[in-house]
Amino acid sequence: MNSRGVVITGASSGIGAACALHLDRLGYLVFAGVRKKEDGDALKGRASERLRIVFIDVVDATSIAKAAETVEAAVAAAGLSGLVNNAGIAVAGPLEFLPVDDLRQQLEVNVIGPIAVTQAFLPMLRRGHGRVVNMGSIGGRWATPFAGPYSASKFALEALTDALRVELHASGIEVSIIEPGNVATPIWEKSKAAVEIREAKLPEVARQIYGRQMAAVRRFAENAAGVGIDADVVAQTVAHALMARKPKTRYLVGRDAKVRAALAKALPDRMRDVLVMRRLGLPGHPPEEDRVLGRHG
Repeated sequence: MNSRGVVITGASSGIGAACALHLDRLGYLVFAGVRKKEDGDALKGRASERLRIVFIDVVDATSIAKAAETVEAAVAAAGLSGLVNNAGIAVAGPLEFLPVDDLRQQLEVNVIGPIAVTQAFLPMLRRGHGRVVNMGSIGGRWATPFAGPYSASKFALEALTDALRVELHASGIEVSIIEPGNVATPIWEKSKAAVEIREAKLPEVARQIYGRQMAAVRRFAENAAGVGIDADVVAQTVAHALMARKPKTRYLVGRDAKVRAALAKALPDRMRDVLVMRRLGLPGHPPEEDRVLGRHG
């Protein structure tokens, strides 16, 4: 059994909890980041006595600093073997009417947060010859309508991961990003509730313009919710990124992620747009669709 330390943000549920429990079973000294005591208590009840709860809000500098102090006191000279930047939220809605503050919150949590946390723990990662694993998404390669804010955050995380990987190369710190497809986690249920509240606040003109499209996307999301891969599959991939002699820079997880990545690379933008509209059942412009697909009457 090893006692290598790893910090995981957003460990209260979903992928974060799966990572915490999987790495705990592998013998890691897991510091599971949560924001609420009841979430920490629930996670502790499913783990070994080795797992430790740290309270961390990735958009709160004081919270990050206190969490770093707690981990520093525990690992001392050994440092950290890993940091998993998993905490995230999903903001959705038509960009034309999306409150700018909602967009700021999306980027603050999913983009600024991981960098702020990484900055705080890098000294410990250097001492422990550790690794950084960022939780991205296939949405970071292929943006979809009404999920623009979420995809924007994941596109940005791809860029930051690439930059950080090269910057930390001389320090011997590997940096990887995980790109799951559809995963059965509570984030989408939480997002659905938030979307319903956000939609209720939209002006009538927004519902007139986007009502049919938003309803189509909502139906697609509800149908897809039950067919996502298990979060444990993602957790196993995270473990590989932390433990492999030569980790990959990117890990596509799930068949849908691999298919979408291949299509994103192969298809022209207009054809990809048509594919998305068809897949989501969005009302479109038949003449434009015919032109893109090369059909003639």
